[in-house]
Amino acid sequence: MKITVAIPSYGRDHVLVDTLREVLNLSPPPAEVLVLDQTRAHTSDVETMLREWDAAGGIRWLRLTEPSITRAMNQGLLAASNDIVLFLDDDIHPEPALLRAHLAAHRDTAATLVAGRVIQPWQAGVDVSKDTRFHFASLRPAWITQFMGGNFSIRRKAALDLGGFDENFVRVAYRFEAEFAYRLDRAGHRIYFEPAASLYHLKVATGGTRSFGEHLTTFKPDHAVGAYYCCLRTWSGWPSLGGFLATAARSVATRHHLRRPWWIPVTLVAQLLGMGWALGLYLSGPRYLRPPSAGAPH
Repeated sequence: MKITVAIPSYGRDHVLVDTLREVLNLSPPPAEVLVLDQTRAHTSDVETMLREWDAAGGIRWLRLTEPSITRAMNQGLLAASNDIVLFLDDDIHPEPALLRAHLAAHRDTAATLVAGRVIQPWQAGVDVSKDTRFHFASLRPAWITQFMGGNFSIRRKAALDLGGFDENFVRVAYRFEAEFAYRLDRAGHRIYFEPAASLYHLKVATGGTRSFGEHLTTFKPDHAVGAYYCCLRTWSGWPSLGGFLATAARSVATRHHLRRPWWIPVTLVAQLLGMGWALGLYLSGPRYLRPPSAGAPH
């Protein structure tokens, strides 16, 4: 069993190079590394490094014209040469056993999706061994119902059969994982959390989803639309209606808004615009990949 590492990237330069260098130095190294690059222009030294790695076969550098997390991930599924595709953020520090742990979990559990451990900057060095509730820095393996987009591996055929990731999750693409997990569950697939497949998320302040601004101080719906669209795509009657309405209330029920109430109208505008945008996306229908044609390689 071989693994393709797919790294969507947007607005990142040296941290992308650092991430790739660490991934390429893992032992054993990945069978294939896809860089799904949505950055319009890099600094000259980063451009040179990526070009050299691509020419030497260390990576496959795929340039994409429009920033979209879900579209980049779909391109990764289509381009991958191996049965297992591991999606990683472009600002990470992987633990040495990352690839081995993902492959072992697939082999031992037959899970369709393996979610790895993600340690955020504020969790580094924190003892979480006694935590009873689940979170993605947990040390306990478990069958779960959700995953984080920056460290998970999936069986390529199953992902393609489901149509890949919904490209209606635009801009920040908030909650695209929840909608995909919903479709996985309905199709009878399972998600396994493997803490040995561990990495540190650097959460770099520029690039990536941070390119769309700070959700607490913008009237733009880039951060809001995903939550409402996910709610509509996973609709279950009254509970979903309650969740839909509660999302707007929660958006202003924060410490930030308590201390700076003048931002409340701005946030509510963003939420209302997000609702309208999500409704339009929902009415247009999901944007999935077409399932592979009969006889096409998987």
